[in-house]
Amino acid sequence: MGHEREWAGAYMTDSAGVTNPPTATGLQNNTEPIFQSIEEVSSQLASVGYLSDEAISSVVYLADHLSKPVLVEGPAGTGKTELAKSVATAASAKLLRLQCYEGLDESKALYEWNYRKQLLRIQAERVIGSDDDAQQADNSWFSLEGDIFSEEFLLERPLLSAIRESGRVVLLVDEVDRVELETEALLLEVLSEYQVSIPEMGTVTASRIPMVFLTSNGTRELSEALKRRCLFLYLDYPDIERERKIIVSRVPSITTELADQIARIVRSLREMDLKKDPSVSETIDWARTLVLLGIKSIDENVVGDTLWVLLKYRSDLEKAAKELGIPQSGVARIGATHDGTARDGKR
Repeated sequence: MGHEREWAGAYMTDSAGVTNPPTATGLQNNTEPIFQSIEEVSSQLASVGYLSDEAISSVVYLADHLSKPVLVEGPAGTGKTELAKSVATAASAKLLRLQCYEGLDESKALYEWNYRKQLLRIQAERVIGSDDDAQQADNSWFSLEGDIFSEEFLLERPLLSAIRESGRVVLLVDEVDRVELETEALLLEVLSEYQVSIPEMGTVTASRIPMVFLTSNGTRELSEALKRRCLFLYLDYPDIERERKIIVSRVPSITTELADQIARIVRSLREMDLKKDPSVSETIDWARTLVLLGIKSIDENVVGDTLWVLLKYRSDLEKAAKELGIPQSGVARIGATHDGTARDGKR
């Protein structure tokens, strides 16, 4: 007979039988939307320090109401990860993060068994049951097998944790373009049905669909199948006005004039075809640095002394210095301090 039981906020179907667990449509009915309007998304995100535009707020609102994942693409450092974190904070939801990398497999993304603990349990059983006869040993093994493949020995990873969570949860799958196609297929399977099959225990189906954000820096093209299941949002670097507002919101003690100068200089740097453009977070770091140093207005000397906060390659420092008219001596000093080598390559 099939047995269905609720397991830590999720529905679990025993592998011994077949039942009809809730479908994605049924789950959607059990998932109350977090945001009631696009305007509420914008205001809630602003309240936690994330300044969204209409496109961002619209996609988040639709993802919430349609229970669909959001694929967020764009250059590194444009606030993709921060968006997911801010949505979790604004929604008072638990944030679960799966950081993707080359070689990520099911045991790190989904679940694995605690083999050391299982081995200790088996050894303990052998010591206790060493004097049992053969029949008792067989019965003991069947009992032991059911024991060591129980929840006590299960190590949850972010994907399984997100499915089993009964409360509000935001799942962040960060830099999904770094994983191999096999792992991408695993993600596709989980995000399609919001259920996980554990051979030793059965199928776990979510009772509440999590909000899911997948971020990509575009290092490789993602599969069409994955894209079809997601809403799409492209985040580019903000324009001058929006970046100025971001700086003011994140660095409250800064003046509007200084924030405007910072936003304009950063925009000019991003137009120079550098090896690595300054990210939004690095812009905020530069603003905080200038405020800490008591800088009221930016001139070429200020830029020359602090440009290393924004640019992390000597070639970029030198190129920016040439374009901005910064004295070469200042850049040579920054470059030597930044990478630990003098200009002739000696330590």
